[in-house]
Amino acid sequence: MIVLSHPTGNANSRAAALALAQHSQLSAFHTCIATFSDDWLDHLAGLPGMGELRRRTFDPSLRRLTRSWPWREAARLLASRAGASALVAHERGPFSVDAVYASLDRRVASTLGRQGAPRAVYAYEDGALASFQAAKSQGIACLYDLPIGYWRTARRLLAGELERWPEWASTLTGLSDSQNKLLRKDEELRLADRIFVASSFTRKSLQDFPGQLAPIEVIPYGFPPAAPPKTTERKEGDPIRLLFVGGLSQRKGIADLFAVMDRVGDAAQLTVVGRNAGPPNAALDAALAKHRWIPSLPHAQVLEQMREHDVLVFPSLFEGFGLVITEAMSQGTPVVTTDRTAGADLIEHGRDGWLFEAGSTRRLGAIIEGLINRPGQIEAAGRAALETARRRTWADYGSELAAAVARAVEQHER
Repeated sequence: MIVLSHPTGNANSRAAALALAQHSQLSAFHTCIATFSDDWLDHLAGLPGMGELRRRTFDPSLRRLTRSWPWREAARLLASRAGASALVAHERGPFSVDAVYASLDRRVASTLGRQGAPRAVYAYEDGALASFQAAKSQGIACLYDLPIGYWRTARRLLAGELERWPEWASTLTGLSDSQNKLLRKDEELRLADRIFVASSFTRKSLQDFPGQLAPIEVIPYGFPPAAPPKTTERKEGDPIRLLFVGGLSQRKGIADLFAVMDRVGDAAQLTVVGRNAGPPNAALDAALAKHRWIPSLPHAQVLEQMREHDVLVFPSLFEGFGLVITEAMSQGTPVVTTDRTAGADLIEHGRDGWLFEAGSTRRLGAIIEGLINRPGQIEAAGRAALETARRRTWADYGSELAAAVARAVEQHER
């Protein structure tokens, strides 16, 4: 039996919990806030301003296995909404994301062995150290999920952005992690008995780890349910409608996209969906003013935007996967993305999307200009993207993960 933990219960951890439960492998799922149909939190989520709770809704089958530790995460959400920046400051704030992760990790560690030790603990980056240390002392297997590329690789690859786009430097907030936090990441990796990643790029990034690692398995995430084929037709001469969804950071390559848009002019229209969570940045503000910008949308409306646009452009420079890729493809919207996302694992270049070298505005510009000059290929790629999405569901991901977890535990116990 497996103990699984994740503070926010994102899409991939939600699928993991459900799959382990369905395969009778889950003994407990620890998270911060969990809502279930018709419970008091579910009713609270219907009140104005409480929509965030809808994102913490879990499958009813997980209700009896879920252990919630809500108070620090609730305080983080309230402090963020109130603008109490000192309380949620990166690493230092008592209600920061780091504090939330560490608190849940300690809670999980304290529960191990109370009512019989589980066979394994499955935890995610930044939230595994305490539970792994407790597990090691009891001979319990440590299964680690790294949802984004390794930090040393990130620093190596993103360092050049400070010179290439100095005016965008303040958006690269991930480079501000303290040495203590980075050392904790390495210790989590060192303690792991098996490492799970969602893309070949993430696995490749772990080559920069200064030591020996446990076996690494790549299990790509699933696609959302495929939507019906698009029925809207573009009129000849209409600009192509491009969409970007993600954080407004140069880690996502957004400066490259804005530069290309300046070059193609009115032949393409860009919509940007994403929140500016970093410090004020004049270059970002100036670029957003030229395009349609939507700071935030509920997930269902993000999918609607994907259907209403011709192409999703996701020029990320460092990504563990990129769920927006699979989301867009499931809506029949082909994707332009880089070789530092899961794109290479999911997309056949020129058939159901397009791939280019991260950071190359020349190649990104060439692809977009090619779509402007030959817009007919967009419809064909959209149909192919839907076919790709139908072939891999979240249930497929869950089944593969459950089987891999079972193998890892058995090997650990031999």
